[in-house]
Amino acid sequence: MLKLRLAAAALNQTPLDWEGNRDRIIAAIEAARAAESAVLCLPELCVSGYGCEDHFFSAGVQKTTLEMLAEIMPATRGMAVALGLPVMVNRGLYNAAALLCDGELMGLTLKQHLAGDGLHYEPRWFRKWPAAAVERIELFGREVPVGDLLYNCGGVRIGIEICRDAWVADRPGSRLAAGGADILLNPTASHFAFGKQEVRRRLVLEGSRQFDVSFAFANLLGNEAGRAIFDGGTHIASSGVMLAEGPRLSFGDHVLACADIDVEATRRNKASASEPSLPPQSYGGETVHSDFKLPSPKSPCPVTAPAAWDGSPPPKMEEFARVTPLALFDYLRKSSAGGMVISLSGGADSAAVATIVWLMAKLAAGELGREGFAKRLPRIADLRDSKTDEAAVGRLLTCVYQSTRNSSDTTHAAAAAISKAVGAEFVNWNIDELVDGYVATVSQAMGRELTWDRDDAALQNIQARARGPA
Repeated sequence: MLKLRLAAAALNQTPLDWEGNRDRIIAAIEAARAAESAVLCLPELCVSGYGCEDHFFSAGVQKTTLEMLAEIMPATRGMAVALGLPVMVNRGLYNAAALLCDGELMGLTLKQHLAGDGLHYEPRWFRKWPAAAVERIELFGREVPVGDLLYNCGGVRIGIEICRDAWVADRPGSRLAAGGADILLNPTASHFAFGKQEVRRRLVLEGSRQFDVSFAFANLLGNEAGRAIFDGGTHIASSGVMLAEGPRLSFGDHVLACADIDVEATRRNKASASEPSLPPQSYGGETVHSDFKLPSPKSPCPVTAPAAWDGSPPPKMEEFARVTPLALFDYLRKSSAGGMVISLSGGADSAAVATIVWLMAKLAAGELGREGFAKRLPRIADLRDSKTDEAAVGRLLTCVYQSTRNSSDTTHAAAAAISKAVGAEFVNWNIDELVDGYVATVSQAMGRELTWDRDDAALQNIQARARGPA
């Protein structure tokens, strides 16, 4: 039996937060080392951040990415780590995953299938790499292979598929498995969507079963840059059996899942197949060798599992009630805002937003502790003194009821009740003067007085726009 501990870690990164991203990567590596992991998969583009957008083109971004990689490399002594970064090859920019083995850079796998649908725009920034192609570039004073690579770490063969590479019919994993891969790693930046978790689980399970490999999947976590939310999924499977999954939608900086795999068992399964899915010669890339032998664990594997709410499939409303508070939490802390203000009308929409803020305080403090919650939001005054979720919301959130002569006692009472229930500060101010000013301006421009019989929609819109500042 050749037993190894395989790990996957989700990371909550921020584009261009160089030192922060580096430190979170190293913290995840150290957590994996403490768990006696031999191989660790980290997310796609986690060194620079996935959402750098046109900053990817900056020479400074490319230079600093490599500087951070050099600082991360020593932390990988005694293990193998895959992590994502942008890299320039022959005057073209590529989405890459570096394989670091015992503190050394073995090579850079380049993404072959770019995500250009939905909210993804990768073809704008990156070129896709052709299958079986391999080049060499000068890095850290030596030539480093880049492209379609298979890594042999002391006899254990590791292949990498970067996110979308594993979602297409002609996926690189089939050729890597034909070339003898024992382990496939999938660094990914897969945005949250309802129902997507089940698709990812099937992808991991089927990939490990079809290719008779052990498979590790590591996603980004949280609201990375304000545009997309990542749920931080981590999955490890072997030969069609899910061995470990980490909890999703965490408020922490990283989530680690690990499982013990038997490399010889997956090789036996592959050898006993009546026909290989592809002949060995179908892998046309290059195998990179390292003499470092991956260590076997000496202690039992730490148990990781999805949260109790995260069933198969997870309830849609439960996902919504957890992903939106996480997104709001990350936006609040990454923007360094001093709090939030809601124009609370007494209706369902603004009430839902106020409730999400309360859920954010409840879930974040429940996971991080009150001290940890306050530490992550240093610009919120006196948050450390909050002993309850409602007290925390009182320091985070101000709700403003903006009344006019057309407002009712019912909506005022509803707004006040909602604000009190979640613990927010409640302010009631009258905006009739603002509305009257806009109405007078428009009436003068039109040469007639606005009336509810004739201008109902316009008068409603004026009231709505006058409430804009809150």
